[in-house]
Amino acid sequence: MISSKRARHDRIVSINSKVARNINRAVVLNLIREKQPISRVGIAGLTKLNKSTVSSIVETLVTEDLITEENKHEHGIGRRPINLRIKTGKNSVGALYFDSVKTVVAVIDIDGSIKRGEEIKTEPSHPAEFVTRCLDRLDALRKQLHLPSFKGIGITVAGVVDPLQSKVLYAPNLGWEDLELGEIIRKHSADVESITIENDAKASALAELWFGKHNLQPTNFVFLSVGPGIGTGIVIDNHILSGSSHAAGEFGHMTIVEGGELCSCGNQGCWEVYASDRATAHRYATAKGLPPDQTSGITLMDIIGLAGIGDVAAKEALQTSAHYLGLGIANIIRTFDPEVIVIGGLITHAWDVIYPEIMETVKRRGFLGKQRNTVILPTSLSASPPLLGAAALSMRKIFTDYRIAL
Repeated sequence: MISSKRARHDRIVSINSKVARNINRAVVLNLIREKQPISRVGIAGLTKLNKSTVSSIVETLVTEDLITEENKHEHGIGRRPINLRIKTGKNSVGALYFDSVKTVVAVIDIDGSIKRGEEIKTEPSHPAEFVTRCLDRLDALRKQLHLPSFKGIGITVAGVVDPLQSKVLYAPNLGWEDLELGEIIRKHSADVESITIENDAKASALAELWFGKHNLQPTNFVFLSVGPGIGTGIVIDNHILSGSSHAAGEFGHMTIVEGGELCSCGNQGCWEVYASDRATAHRYATAKGLPPDQTSGITLMDIIGLAGIGDVAAKEALQTSAHYLGLGIANIIRTFDPEVIVIGGLITHAWDVIYPEIMETVKRRGFLGKQRNTVILPTSLSASPPLLGAAALSMRKIFTDYRIAL
């Protein structure tokens, strides 16, 4: 569990019993999610709540089908303790991830397991029609699983998003600007309790917080999402940084080559022009002298596979992208001084090729001659981070966002 640090206040503000119970309920439910399996006694010990309060909250959560009880198998005399776990199979959410190449829709259980999913070729030119078609497919998956209505639907988009207004402000690789995405979704799925929309990299950082399996427990880290574009989710004191115009983390469009190649955003020399999956594919195609009509079919996984069997051009294309990734990461380290940088994306499948190059560049550019302890790791998430992030957005509504320091 990654716990957050709360500021201390000079005055204690009284709250009514209902609010206090809701806070305690959220604390207990999150603790079960993070520490499961755990007993009532264990919860009381960690939260300092009295046992009767814990028991009352647990009974409510069992009734709501959010948790389940199981006997702990122990040898000896006496009553066996009962452990608590999050209950699966009852509370599923819908998740959608809109990227420029493909869109993924999935039904995801409350524990983060994907029950069923489907990839759809992205057709962004008529967004209302395309989004509606994706929602229809999501509903079809839910019905195939014989599930009731979703508890919520989470959506992630590769672009700048205003989550409060459920609006896509600017997604250059999709060609979306000032798109009322939430309105489209609510019109289609009026019976869904909550609809939450967020930038894909920020949501990926949330997914790493909720479902990550690294043994490290940082409070300050950056999630670097590498795909057709590049974005980052910045976590400071366990809170994801949004920014005054919701554009925090758009490092993909920082200039690393003055007067460089043209980016989809209209500027020149952006980081993603040199380090994204598209950049790697273009670099490989150029090295091979392939004509333009043959380059669109080359995928990053193709290049990684070719590098694995000794294709020099493929390996060099990956290493050059890794060098540019290192340049951007060095800037991030100097700016935010994170404990950890987590990299997500298909390029992590070539970690043995890219990691040495990233670290060589970062050591030269990011540490200013000082020994630093910033750790750079591939994501620990087995499924698509932006997709799991979309699910986590909805799950956060179920669990609420309260945390406790242990």
